[in-house]
Amino acid sequence: MPGSDVVTCRFSCFEEGIAFDRREGRQGPTTVEQTMILQTRIPYDARAERVLPGISPLDPDRWILCDEAYAGQMARKLQLLDERPEDVLALDDAARPAAEELLDAVLAALPPGFECNDSHVRCPDGREVAVDRSAPMHVLAQIVQEDLCLMEKRGDEHVLTAAALCFPASWKLSEKFLRPLIRIHDPVPEYGPDLAKRVQRLFDGIRAGRPMWRFNALHYADPELFQPRSEADPRQKGDPKDRPYLRSERQCLVRLPKTQAVVFSIHTYVVAAF
Repeated sequence: MPGSDVVTCRFSCFEEGIAFDRREGRQGPTTVEQTMILQTRIPYDARAERVLPGISPLDPDRWILCDEAYAGQMARKLQLLDERPEDVLALDDAARPAAEELLDAVLAALPPGFECNDSHVRCPDGREVAVDRSAPMHVLAQIVQEDLCLMEKRGDEHVLTAAALCFPASWKLSEKFLRPLIRIHDPVPEYGPDLAKRVQRLFDGIRAGRPMWRFNALHYADPELFQPRSEADPRQKGDPKDRPYLRSERQCLVRLPKTQAVVFSIHTYVVAAF
C-alpha cells in the first residue's frame, strides 16, 4: 500500500442494518446470537437457472463488497475468532507467501467506507484493526465480510492451503484443509469426474486482473451464518417452505499475480425468503 498516509473514503459502505456502538466497537444491548443478521436484498437473481459451474466475468473493482449487514456479520466473525479460532482459520506454512500477497490484495481492493494505511485499517463500524503481517488470515477475517480461501496448485490439482472461513454453508474447514478440489467437493452429488475436470480447467485458466464469479442459492431453517456440517452428516434436501431463509454465496475467483495462488472468496447473503 502506498506510503503511510491515511486514505479517507468518500462515504460509509452501509446506510442501515444492525445498530453498532462505534465508541466501544461492539453491538449494543443484544448479543450476536439474539440478533438475526440479514440483508434486505440479494443484488442478483439468486434463483436464476444456470448450468454448473455457472461462471461469469467479474469487474475487478467489485471484488470486495460491504453491505448493510457489515456490522452484524463482523460482530459474528469476531465472536467466532475469539471462541473457535481453530474452526475458522487455517494456514499451511508453505502458503504464507500467498497469504501475505492476499492480505495486500484485499487491502488494496477495500471499497469506500474504510480508511487504511500501512499499519492499521479503520473499518466502517468504527473498529481499528492492526495489520499484523505475521497473521494474515486472522487480520483479513477482522476486516471484510468475505470469507477467503487460498487454492494453490500442487501437482495436478489446486489444494486448499489457507482459509479464513467463518460462515461455512454445511461444510467444515478441518475436513477440507489441504485437500484437492475433487476431495473438497465430496460428497456433492453433482460434482462428478466430468465436472471436476471442468472446474480444474477453470482454476488453471483464471488470469491475474481477470477475476470470475458465480453464485448459489440454499434454503435454511434459521439465518445463522456459521453452519458447519461434517461430510459424515450431509445436509438433507427439504421443502423450501420449511426453510424460510434464502442464503446465497457470491463466490469469486481471483488470481494473485506473484504467487499465482487462486483466491476463492465468499460474500454471504441471507434474506427472509417469504
